[in-house]
Amino acid sequence: MKKIALAAALSMAATTAFAGGHGGKYKEPVIEPAVVVEDVKSSSASGIIVPLMVLLVIAAAAASR
Repeated sequence: MKKIALAAALSMAATTAFAGGHGGKYKEPVIEPAVVVEDVKSSSASGIIVPLMVLLVIAAAAASR
């Protein structure tokens, strides 16, 4: 009966050791947040250049008729 109790105690100790019972030796990995860099040098006028060019082409086509 002592052998069964000893085997049960050892199996319980081994189960905890393999199931993640580190005893505080290891820490959880720390994941740093991703750094997002945006280009702030562009001006808001860049969005109006293409429509102005289209209007100039249409005006030039209408003036040449």
